Amino acid sequence: MKTTNLNRREWLKKGILTAGAAVTIPYLGFAETPSSPILLDNNGDAIYSPFFKEYLPENARDFPILDAKLNANENPYGPSPLALEALKNSASGGNRYAWQELYQLVDKIAAFEGVSQKNIMMGPGSSDLLEKTAMVLFMNGGNVVSADPAYMSLIRVAEAAGGTWKPVPLKADWSHDLDAMEAAIDDETKLVYICNPNNPTGTITDSKKLLDFCSKVSEKVPVFVDEAYLWFLEDSAKQSMVSLINEGKDVIIARTFSKIHGMAGLRVGYAVAQEATLDKLQKITRAGMGISYPSVYAAMGAMDDAVFLESSRKKNKACREYVCQELTKMGIEYVPSFTSFMIFPIEMEGKAFLQKMTDLKVGVRAFEFMGKKWCRVSMGTMTEMQLFISALTKVLV
Repeated sequence: MKTTNLNRREWLKKGILTAGAAVTIPYLGFAETPSSPILLDNNGDAIYSPFFKEYLPENARDFPILDAKLNANENPYGPSPLALEALKNSASGGNRYAWQELYQLVDKIAAFEGVSQKNIMMGPGSSDLLEKTAMVLFMNGGNVVSADPAYMSLIRVAEAAGGTWKPVPLKADWSHDLDAMEAAIDDETKLVYICNPNNPTGTITDSKKLLDFCSKVSEKVPVFVDEAYLWFLEDSAKQSMVSLINEGKDVIIARTFSKIHGMAGLRVGYAVAQEATLDKLQKITRAGMGISYPSVYAAMGAMDDAVFLESSRKKNKACREYVCQELTKMGIEYVPSFTSFMIFPIEMEGKAFLQKMTDLKVGVRAFEFMGKKWCRVSMGTMTEMQLFISALTKVLV
């Protein structure tokens, strides 16, 4: 898809949405995307860019109990046994703030990442850190350059704070168009945001090319690399951008315990960045304030459970391979995924597709980008994926 210089604010001014459709309401959090204002079209679907739209279900507040909840990229196997034991043993301390204990977790994370404790900032999940970064950097305007489609948490908050988004379409192979992203940087650019592996596509950008890009571009503007799904890769450590921290590069790397660690409801995440960058963020926001005492201990337990992580990785891969096989049998050409979810095209209007799947008690997401309509399905247990394929067969036949 051809790159465009049309930013979202200019697009809206050109009247692609009618005045009646330009409605901002709180997002109903039926999935992993946090609650924040979104722009709806006349059909009540979320408009992110001229190329990126999400179909929203009718009556999301009345979303039914699902037999297969596959719309939020949650790990169905977690938290790990060691995390659960630590959580149980520390639950009685839930009446206490966790400041002292948080230092222990920071020490553990710093050792794991090979950086100083001063390079770590904690938050209740990585989305919190994305949003805090957006609030601080864009309160006086500026623009953020990112892929399109992308994970929208940082971008939506940047816009709400007064910034603008410069979307750069993914390449034909679904990787980030790094050359076009660098070319999109101007005097008003305050951040480049990259989610790798990318959400909602599940695709990955070559780590060597990304490392070179981050090293070079961070000399101009900060680069935020969201690595929420990186641990699903077998060689995740080799593909991380964390090594740039000790080279003094102005990069921010976000990680979360919500995905492979299975702790989405316990809310723990962290950012790795230069001390000066974190100082700028923490002058306005309070790092770690939203993390509970038991969650701190659960995170420390989770970091010690290598057996659980490897088991989750293998089960996730097995479910993904099963879905790929079944989609191939149905004649559906899916997009290869490196994450705990995957996308494939659907020949059906998105809202109707969501409703039919929900009626069969299977929750998924539906998008429109690259000129097509897509289903995004998270990997659950094998039983849940069998329920998904059964429902999908009924809906698409």
